[in-house]
Amino acid sequence: MAKEFSVPPVVFPSAGTTGVPHQRRAPGAAASPFHPPRPSNAGPANPSIPFMSFDIGSAPPASSFSAPVFAPSGGALSVSGSFEDELPLLEELGINTRQIWRKTLSILNPFRLNASLHEDADLSGPFLFVMAFGLFQLLAGKFHFGIILGWVTGAALFLYVVFNMLAGHNGNLDLYRCLSLIGYSMLPMVILSALSLFVPHGGIVIFSIAAVFVLWSTRICTALLVELAACGNENRSLIAYACWLVYMLFALLIIF
Repeated sequence: MAKEFSVPPVVFPSAGTTGVPHQRRAPGAAASPFHPPRPSNAGPANPSIPFMSFDIGSAPPASSFSAPVFAPSGGALSVSGSFEDELPLLEELGINTRQIWRKTLSILNPFRLNASLHEDADLSGPFLFVMAFGLFQLLAGKFHFGIILGWVTGAALFLYVVFNMLAGHNGNLDLYRCLSLIGYSMLPMVILSALSLFVPHGGIVIFSIAAVFVLWSTRICTALLVELAACGNENRSLIAYACWLVYMLFALLIIF
């Protein structure tokens, strides 16, 4: 059985309540506000938080800017000298403008053709001639860039196969050289394309001019193939006929 305890009533003093005994304090003890305890050291309370000083005057001025250091005059001269020793950009890309100009001048005279200049095959000059040919055709109102590039590639393959079949195992004509020779021999076709802008089409004049330029290109291409490739003299007429077929197609493209 639970035991009962008697709890006395609690009476809170108020302003109007009299006769309620108050708790007495010791004399001289005055109520003071609560002050939290201070740490013994003067450092920051949390060591993980870095201490930041706001005393601007005490910190030394710091700057990340450093004075530029200039190279001596001898270093500048050596750098300029190294640039002067380097090759031009076109020669580094394999484009020899002087060689292209010499090859072009040799083609302009079909009776004094210098075949030794064309021993070093390149495609820079043929590409310029093909682009000029397409540009003159574009001025005539014909967009033939794709047709010209396709026909030049097909003509190179055709002459490469024909020449190596005629020469047999002794032929040394490669496709790269064949494409270079056909491209340089396109220069008369480029001139014919430019002249066709000023000559009326459909008459005997344009056909006569076209025949002369076809013979010019045929002679140049045949002479280069025979001189630069082995076993070409025996089949000179057959090689000339194949070249004539190629440049006749380009002439017909200009006329019609």
